[in-house]
Formats: sequence, structure tokens, C-alpha cells
Amino acid sequence: MDVSNTGLYDGASATAEACLLAARVTKRNAVALLEPIHPGTADVVGTYARGAGLRTDTLRSADAAGEDHACLVVQQPDFLGAIVDLEGLAEALHADGVLLVTVADPFALGLLRAPGDAGADIVTGEGRDLAGPPHFGGPSLGLFAARSVFLRQMPGRIVGRTRELHRSASNGGAPRTGYVLTLQAREQFIRRERATSNVSTAQSLVALAFTITTQALGPQGLREAAELSYQRAHDTARRIAALDGYETPERGPWFSEFLVRGPIPAADLAAALRARGIGPGLDVSARPEPQAQDALLFAVTDATPDAHVDALIAAMADIGAEA
Repeated sequence: MDVSNTGLYDGASATAEACLLAARVTKRNAVALLEPIHPGTADVVGTYARGAGLRTDTLRSADAAGEDHACLVVQQPDFLGAIVDLEGLAEALHADGVLLVTVADPFALGLLRAPGDAGADIVTGEGRDLAGPPHFGGPSLGLFAARSVFLRQMPGRIVGRTRELHRSASNGGAPRTGYVLTLQAREQFIRRERATSNVSTAQSLVALAFTITTQALGPQGLREAAELSYQRAHDTARRIAALDGYETPERGPWFSEFLVRGPIPAADLAAALRARGIGPGLDVSARPEPQAQDALLFAVTDATPDAHVDALIAAMADIGAEA
């Protein structure tokens, strides 16, 4: 993307701000969310939209997005782990004047094509997972990037870099570099009703930790970590699918999250795993997607210990035998 601003509260509020930006730019009064999307994100977008007098439509198909929508919000990978083809989606949306907002997993982007290269207009995300282990909630980091044409409509603070006009003796005779809030309207402070956003504080410690992680890994390290997550998740899914009574229904290519359907109902399978001291994954059996019926959603990453995967496979085998 062309420009990124300072961190927002979290990924969900960053996505909501992206919808407000799209509405301001297009002058349209509705935003659309493409399922499956994280329900927390959908709730926050709905709350922001109601306050701004916007209608929120939840769509099962991107084809339902039309000329009354300011944007379509697409999660990448989606809530059930599938990888979305953004390029074809962007072309169809832009033909109707609809902006594409992509809620991207920054870790998965080590392997996937950049949303901006695929045609996304605004990209948001949650940076908390790359800032250290989660500790029962706490502060988050909302990522927000957009094309330069939307620069003056972006929420929060945008820092510009410049150099002194004259050389500085204190800097070895070279012009000093300065960073200032140069790309921000005064309305942000003096006339709140005209501000693009009233985001004023964020957890900079989390943003710093995120920056350290991404800089330490670098492009190659991030790609290697993402590839390892992909390989280990797919290997785990294959091992589970090989067990009697189990299947791993797919909705197309996926990254590191996958669905598991067992020989007993999802709630019972989760309870049986929990009784064995194993986190059972997320019960998504109530979702409308056919592949999610009576299924649990699991995730395996480069940080998942091999012993945890082996224990999960052994427990599932025992549960299957008992069933």
C-alpha cells in the first residue's frame, strides 16, 4: 500500500474506520461484509456504522455488493481459514465503484500475495499476535494502510518525514531528519464534528513490539515462518483425516486454520478433548456454511509444539475408538 498511519485501537476498530473512510469518499450510505468474517469485527463495524447513520449488510456472496455500497470488507484468510482470491473480486467491485477493504492477517502475508497488489483499496489488520504472547486480552494494535488518494481521509495520526533546509553543525554538516504530524488536518483537534476520526491514543508499546518482530524476521524470515505454519497445519490436518471417523472439510485453499468433523457432535468432541487437558479449538457448528456444520476450527502454526500435535492426534484416536 502507499501509506500507513500510526496504530489504532485494534484490528476491528481499524476495519470500522476503513468503512467510514469509504463512505466519506464514495458518498454512499451502506457498507457490506463478506462472510465468513470474524463476528467480533462484524459487531464493531456495525456499532460504528450505526453511529454514522450507515447501513451494514452481511453478504454470503460478493456478487451481492452493489452500487449502494461504499465498500466490501473481506477477511484474508477468512474466518474459517480459507484463502480468498482478491484480484478477481477487486476488479468486479471497482466496476461498480465499490472499494475493497481487506482485513489481512499480517503473519499470513509472509506467504500470500500482498492485498494492495491484488487490488485492495484499504488494508487493515490486527498486529497483536506478532507483538508477543497474548495474556488474557489487554491492549491491541490496529493496522491501517491505504492508497495515497485517500491520505487526507485516513483516521488517526500520520507522521511525515522531512529534512532541514540548512546543514547542521551538530549533525556533521548534514541536514537533520525530522518527523512531524504534517499530514493531519487541524479539525482532528479543534472541531471534532469535522474530524475524520477521533482516535487519539494507542498502545505504542504493542506497536513497538510488532515493529521489532517484523524487523527481526525480515521479509525472508516472515516468509519462512509462514511456510512452516502452512506445512505443519496441513500435515496435522492430514493426520487427523486419516483417523477413523474424522474428516477435515475444506472450502478451497487454506493457510493454517482448518475445520475438523469427528465421529461425535462437535460439542461432545470439544468436551472430550477438554477432559483430556487439550484445547478443543473453536466450535463453529452453528455457522451457516455447510462445511462448518458440526465442526471445530483448529489452528497450527510454527510455534505449536510437536508434542501438542501428537497429543491431539492420540486423544482424537482414543475418542474415535470409544465412539
